[in-house]
Amino acid sequence: MNGFQAIIYEKNAGIGYITLNRQKVLNVYNLQMRDEMFEVLGSIKDDPGVQVVILKGAGDKAFCAGADLTEFLSAPSPVIARQVRWERDVWGRFLTLPQPLIAAVHGYVFGSGVEMSLCCDMIIASEDAQFAVPEGSLGIIPAAGATQTLPRFVGRAKALEALLTGERIDAHEALRTGLVIRVVSCDELLPCAECIAEAIMSRPLDEVRCAKSALRRGLDLPLAAGLQMERQVYTSAL
Repeated sequence: MNGFQAIIYEKNAGIGYITLNRQKVLNVYNLQMRDEMFEVLGSIKDDPGVQVVILKGAGDKAFCAGADLTEFLSAPSPVIARQVRWERDVWGRFLTLPQPLIAAVHGYVFGSGVEMSLCCDMIIASEDAQFAVPEGSLGIIPAAGATQTLPRFVGRAKALEALLTGERIDAHEALRTGLVIRVVSCDELLPCAECIAEAIMSRPLDEVRCAKSALRRGLDLPLAAGLQMERQVYTSAL
């Protein structure tokens, strides 16, 4: 896939690599990135040659420092402008991707950067990563899922603390709360993500996708219903 500017997409040995590519502005999320991400996620979903996806940011300062406020909070009003973000359901495409999706984050992970990583199945962070959900300081709430996805990672109280105070947390606090699964040096970030991807790809493809699907679907169900759904997924995979 060629012609992208706000992202870079590459494939190698079963892994799809999506790189946020606006490093001069700390990889902030804008309309072009939205449109390109929407396109590439749709292509990945139907690509049997991609078994695992790694999402990362270009440069050494930021994974993604949030949304481009010159586009998403501009005239005629914040309400109407933010509607632009929902015209293409990028977040829905993240959440329905059958392939496991690993976010490898570093530096600033703010606002939309947090929300994008929370749409992935697991997050690995470098030691310099800093996380924050600062939308409250602008008089708004997150519009890309953080009020729903963040408590699923860190629990209700820690999610409310992050959402209501906007305070930054470092990589080690993110590890302690369960937001990330590993903290590594900057040099080890991509190799660590690739090591996990290779471990996933060593397992049967159908088993991996069924396990991901069952877990994702079960999070929104009562335990009894979740167990019944798991049995149905298991039976259908035989």
